[in-house]
Amino acid sequence: MGLFGKEPKRDPKEQVQAWTRALNKESRGLDRQIKSIEREELKVKKSLKDAAKQGHKEVCQTLAKEIVRSRKAKNRIYTSKAQISSVSMQMKNQLSMLRVNGAIQKSTEVMKAMQTLCKLPQIQETMRELSKEMMKAGIIEEMMEDTFESLDDQDELEDAAQEEVDKVLSEITAGTLANAPAAVTDDLPEAVGATAMSDESDEEEAEDMQKRLEALRS
Repeated sequence: MGLFGKEPKRDPKEQVQAWTRALNKESRGLDRQIKSIEREELKVKKSLKDAAKQGHKEVCQTLAKEIVRSRKAKNRIYTSKAQISSVSMQMKNQLSMLRVNGAIQKSTEVMKAMQTLCKLPQIQETMRELSKEMMKAGIIEEMMEDTFESLDDQDELEDAAQEEVDKVLSEITAGTLANAPAAVTDDLPEAVGATAMSDESDEEEAEDMQKRLEALRS
């Protein structure tokens, strides 16, 4: 059963309008996800600044990597939004062609965009259903099964380039981290213990931030 219900002979105009509504809905969902990532990124920036003041370089590195990954994920979502807009525009063209020819026309532009959109985890399910309905309607050609496989971006996002990480660190800490000493300690045993607890707390906070950002990107 299709995303919009199984109908033997659906009016082409209604079908195109339904696809357009679905595309607009997914685009709004991506907007919300971008805002969520940006809100979480602000929290990570604050934690990074606090860690930098205390000289916790390893924590700063971890948080900076998360910011790099989040920015890459956000850029990918922006690209997908542009592709959705392109498909929506093609849907308007289809409505115009329907008035002239009375039939849906095949579109290579829609085909290329849908091939990419079907790989984006955030909207993959909807895009798969839309693609199958577009194939049945004749607007795109049949896609190979591997077209529906999710983008494997772990290699790109998991190991953020050190150059990018350093750029983020410089941007957020205004270059002060490179000159920062290690976390300040004291000769007293109590102070050393307190510093160790502070380091552990910062690392736990960094891990918590990392998990939240990963959840937003998935």
